[in-house]
Amino acid sequence: MGSSPTPGTVTLGDVADRSTFDFRDDVVALFPGQGSLGGGAGVAWRDSPHWDVVEIVSEISGVDVATLLLSASDEDVVRTDRAQLATFALSILGYRELLSRGVRPRYLLGHSLGEFSALVAAGLLSLEEGARLIAVRGTAMSRAAAAREGSMVAVMGGDDGARAALEGLVDVWVANINGTGQIVVSGTREGLDDLLARHKELGWRRATSLPVGGAFHSPLMAPAQEELDEALEHASWGTTDAVLVSNVDAAVHSSAEEWRALLRRQLTSPVEFLDATLALPVSVTTTIELPPSGILTGLTKRIRPFERQFAPSSLAELEEIEL
Repeated sequence: MGSSPTPGTVTLGDVADRSTFDFRDDVVALFPGQGSLGGGAGVAWRDSPHWDVVEIVSEISGVDVATLLLSASDEDVVRTDRAQLATFALSILGYRELLSRGVRPRYLLGHSLGEFSALVAAGLLSLEEGARLIAVRGTAMSRAAAAREGSMVAVMGGDDGARAALEGLVDVWVANINGTGQIVVSGTREGLDDLLARHKELGWRRATSLPVGGAFHSPLMAPAQEELDEALEHASWGTTDAVLVSNVDAAVHSSAEEWRALLRRQLTSPVEFLDATLALPVSVTTTIELPPSGILTGLTKRIRPFERQFAPSSLAELEEIEL
């Protein structure tokens, strides 16, 4: 089990000091959100020497993350407060495996929850601090969702006019901009039912309800944002030479001050994943998606061309990556 770090300290487990690794300026590490997790996602990573990450996250959060990753069903693991911790732990485990093989991406890009994973990978937050904040975040989001019922719908095949039409709906908000013509919206049940009934009239070819527990990245998450803001007040921060791209404004940021302010907007602002991907310089030619992987690789592939894209689904697949 890990011990709590002193303020400003970044713990790396048994990975060598990252200052001994040269940055790869052509590589971006992608950190998935909670929607990427399914039952048994950790089985293929159980033999990693960095499995202690899972134990540390469990200790800090008071949640048995190992059971969630190894034996929980899809239904059990998707609960917001559980999925976030399990996804975070698995992503950091995968990132440490990458570091142990001498690959240190200069650029880091997370999707929603994945921003916290990216902040820990960069060294701006310690593993313990990240686990603490995610435990607060997940519980607060679950509480906000229970206080006012809502959900999310994916709409696809629309143009700018269809996007503008969403602005005119009642109790519906753009939550994730994942690609051209691929948007996820949050809303109340009534608002989303109206969208599902009228999506073709509004210019969208398809609309699909998502199996999520709340209207995330919308004004309905304001109570959760307040709880997260309070936790951020007590967070200890480090420094980094990595470059992180924010979901909130699709711009690059590297300082603790900037990220503290961005995270105070994260839960109620849309995820600008399309523009964040486009913000990566053309010199970035390789993406490596950390586990649980697959979704972000598919999204980025449709946004812009990359020479190589890796989405290892197991320790063995990560070990085969050659750069």
